[in-house]
Amino acid sequence: MNIRKIREKGADGSRVFGSSAFTDVIFSRTGTAGISSSAAEGDIEIRVSAAGISPTQTLCIVGSCDALGCWQPEHSVELADSEFPIWSVRLSSEKLPSRFEYKFIVRDRLTKDFVAWEEGCNRIFEYAPPSDGETAEIEVRAFDNPVKWHGAGVAIPVFSLRSEGDFGIGEFRDLCLLADWAAATGQCIIQILPVNDTTHDGSWRDSYPYSANSAFALHPQYISLKDVGILKDPAERERFDRIGQELNMTADVDYEQVNRMKHEYLHAVYDECGEETLHTEDYDDFFTRNASWLVPYSAYSVLRDLNGTSDFSSWGEYAVYDSAKIERFSAEYERETGYYRFVQYHLHRQLRAARDYVHSRGVILKGDIPIGISRTSADAWVFPEFLHMDSSAGAPPDDFSVKGQNWGFPTYDWQRMAQDGYAWWRARLAKMSDYFDAYRIDHILGFFRIWEIPDNAVSALAGHFNPAMPFSEAEISSYGFEFDRAHHTAPVSESENVLFIEDPRTPDRWHPRIAAHSTEIYGHLSDKDKKAFDRLYDDFYYRRHNDFWRRSAMDKLVPLISATRMLVCGEDLGMIPACVPDVMRELQILSLEIERMPKTFGTEFDDTGKYPYLSVCSPSTHDMSNIRLWWQENTERSKRYLNDILGIGGDITQECPPRICEMIIRRQLDAASILTVIPLQDWLSTDGELRRSQPSEERINDPSDPHRYWRYRMHLTLETLSASDGFNSRIGEMICASGRRAR
Repeated sequence: MNIRKIREKGADGSRVFGSSAFTDVIFSRTGTAGISSSAAEGDIEIRVSAAGISPTQTLCIVGSCDALGCWQPEHSVELADSEFPIWSVRLSSEKLPSRFEYKFIVRDRLTKDFVAWEEGCNRIFEYAPPSDGETAEIEVRAFDNPVKWHGAGVAIPVFSLRSEGDFGIGEFRDLCLLADWAAATGQCIIQILPVNDTTHDGSWRDSYPYSANSAFALHPQYISLKDVGILKDPAERERFDRIGQELNMTADVDYEQVNRMKHEYLHAVYDECGEETLHTEDYDDFFTRNASWLVPYSAYSVLRDLNGTSDFSSWGEYAVYDSAKIERFSAEYERETGYYRFVQYHLHRQLRAARDYVHSRGVILKGDIPIGISRTSADAWVFPEFLHMDSSAGAPPDDFSVKGQNWGFPTYDWQRMAQDGYAWWRARLAKMSDYFDAYRIDHILGFFRIWEIPDNAVSALAGHFNPAMPFSEAEISSYGFEFDRAHHTAPVSESENVLFIEDPRTPDRWHPRIAAHSTEIYGHLSDKDKKAFDRLYDDFYYRRHNDFWRRSAMDKLVPLISATRMLVCGEDLGMIPACVPDVMRELQILSLEIERMPKTFGTEFDDTGKYPYLSVCSPSTHDMSNIRLWWQENTERSKRYLNDILGIGGDITQECPPRICEMIIRRQLDAASILTVIPLQDWLSTDGELRRSQPSEERINDPSDPHRYWRYRMHLTLETLSASDGFNSRIGEMICASGRRAR
């Protein structure tokens, strides 16, 4: 008689703690950390999912009978975690009553001290004893650890890293040095920006990491040249060593020169040993696993080089992707396409090696998945049916840009993508899981609705949300507004001084123009029409779409986040629909919380102590000024923060002192969020000797500048950082004092 009780719905946070970030790294059981159940005896096996138990703790069962300690924690029975996150224990039915009450408790693994008692009502166990020689296996409701775990980490783009052996830019191997520093200071997570190939024309404009030419290929700029191969010619080796040293001395990244010289070196190595590499068993395995994207990407790269442009519409007979034609092309240009496959193979090996080392230090890697793809990318070439090429994605007006943002990416045809179960998206995430344990969804609001801007629009202000339910003229009139198409509307190519914008795919349906209250035409309305417009505007943007956008997001996000075991975090800043927090809570997607960008209307600074537990707290992002520059941007605001939030009286200084920076960082570490991730520049701001002299040089991106050169680089090496004992001790103390010490 095998008895199995179907496990009830998982406890809060089960998706988070059941992610690979926790089960495979942070809470992983290695060596003798796990307890084996092989020696356990008994004919009743109780199994429970409990992912939120750290390796320094153990799960025990205590209950109302003698066999379970009569509710005395010191006499509780320890469960085995050899199948973590599943815990199990075998008990003898002869020692148990047929009905008893019990709970799970947490104890310290080493000292056996009591740590926490399961909350809520007692569990009740009723069973029929198994027959002789048989075992009853019973799986019960998941255990939600009442002890809230908290961790801390660092955020920095890979290109911004600097080590003594680099070639003018950060490389994947530098993540190992960063992990050493993170582990030494008690941090458990490294967060980076996208690392996909962004090569379009080879100029500095390609430095924008959110405009990839492939959602799968890695950027060659991150490759460690000597790990690919050593050139045979001593003179060439010396020349490249000299160039690398010169590039590594520059204050910031010289994107064009770095990539030009790396490709020159890689071509030389490919000529010497490429054929041998492409015939190895390891390469064959890599190619087989990645052929679906690697074949078109390598052909795309060669065609881009031959035509001098990534705009595939100008590629003549290859403007429209045809798999049979590309197979013939790849055979004709076997050596050229082989080069790009050779480079991707080595990038894959180097990032996997870095990931494995980072894991060995108890640190997880958090990647970044952009919401959009370039309209001249290999993905757009191969899958044009998934895209609306007549529009661009962007963002409505916000704190970053008062006129909104136009990112230039085509918007997705989600209905078409749904027909194959979002296979492209699932493959994209599966590829990310080769390297990352967690990922940040850039602009998660785009899965609810995206700000869509017709290509002929005069500005992003003439955009609209898609999907949406635009008004009919009758609906507009129902609010008491006297709609006049000739007066209140205009083609998006002509003016943004309008009250309504016609939906480009549904004629005679109208979107209230975003921020219409600032237009000249609104100012000329009668008081009656202003009130009517205000009502329909508020209804449209804050109530009308809540259920609609919720369904839209759930349809996409449920299959996507289920595609991998990675921890999912969402960038949910900006104009947030009311349904967003509920969906993220339900799907256990960590939100992003920024103190200076509160989500409560009318609040200047957020209360970090009231952040949701399932969130990531950070003082700034790559799109924002870091602490020191923010301090200088608005002295009146900084004074209010100093006086009202930090509780320090008096005026402020122009330069934010290290001690104030440290107080700001401590507020983030003391936040209620499960994770606090601090940009490296903000960590360094707490040390007057280590931090950069000019705060303006620390900024990575300015969203108001569409032509931003992404070239920020650390001004000190990772070796110097790791050797800064006083600074590192203070960082470790701050993390430990906040209760965020790793493990």
